[in-house]
Amino acid sequence: MEQISPGAPPPNLDAIFSALADPTRRAILSRLATGEASVNDLATPFDMSQPAVSKHLKVLERAGLVERDVDAQRRPARLKAQPMAAAVTWLEEFRHFWSASFDQLDDLLDDMKNAAQEGQTK
Repeated sequence: MEQISPGAPPPNLDAIFSALADPTRRAILSRLATGEASVNDLATPFDMSQPAVSKHLKVLERAGLVERDVDAQRRPARLKAQPMAAAVTWLEEFRHFWSASFDQLDDLLDDMKNAAQEGQTK
């Protein structure tokens, strides 16, 4: 497994976010989080053709979010959590930045509120 140094985005980060940008692919990932499924299993609730689901699965596979096996005549798909975890880790770095920014904004708003209240009591 490839090590990701702090601050360095995963090598396939663009592919991961591109795959996650589509609501159907996100729904497929949610379904696969409950267990593996065939293309037919995935197509049914989406009212989508099997070839259309296969295209979505190929995008998810290229992003490393899904893997498929050959099991006789089926090719069950299953979720791969590691690439998603790498993307979340990368995003976490920015959460800390935004948390600090929100804390500073909170302090500024408190100062403004206190100044306004002091102005009213004079």
